Amino acid sequence: MRSPVVRRALAFFLPVAVLATLCCGLVYAAVQQDLRMGANDPQLRLAEDAAGALDGGAQPSTLVGSSKVDVAASLAQFVVIFDTSGTVLATDGQLDGHDPVPPLGVLDAARQNPPNRVTWQPREGVRIASVTVPWHGGTVLAGRSLREVERQEDNILLIAAAAWLVMMASLAVASVVAAWLWPSGSQRTTAAP
Repeated sequence: MRSPVVRRALAFFLPVAVLATLCCGLVYAAVQQDLRMGANDPQLRLAEDAAGALDGGAQPSTLVGSSKVDVAASLAQFVVIFDTSGTVLATDGQLDGHDPVPPLGVLDAARQNPPNRVTWQPREGVRIASVTVPWHGGTVLAGRSLREVERQEDNILLIAAAAWLVMMASLAVASVVAAWLWPSGSQRTTAAP
């Protein structure tokens, strides 16, 4: 008697469990991508505005803030203006006492296919969402820490995992109840023609 009930419960459970798993994964992926892609928006505006001002004749030093942003500790945006050889002309960012300089490939890619959006990890524990665009004398990089965005992504993952566990538990109970209530072959009656 138990074997048909278990088989029916599994028949109810498995397809819906796969669907629920896919739905939780899809929701997490969509929210995570929205958070991550949105993390680039302020830097894109900042980099493009700075490049436009530089192309219009502005001096690099006038386009960066007067106080230094500690990229490892602050959530504030920062700007780095490079010449064509990758030398820093001006910046308001600072990492461990030095100018924050990405790998040169980041600057090259921005000149070939702007804007270049890169998640950059200059050292362990520091991840930067950066956008780099060209100007006639080099490139402009605008960046900010991903610390808060990654904390939000972790929270979304926990919520999605908790929702998945609740769905699996609820589905397991509902499948067993449905299988138990399902009439057996001997209980089914057929209507007379």
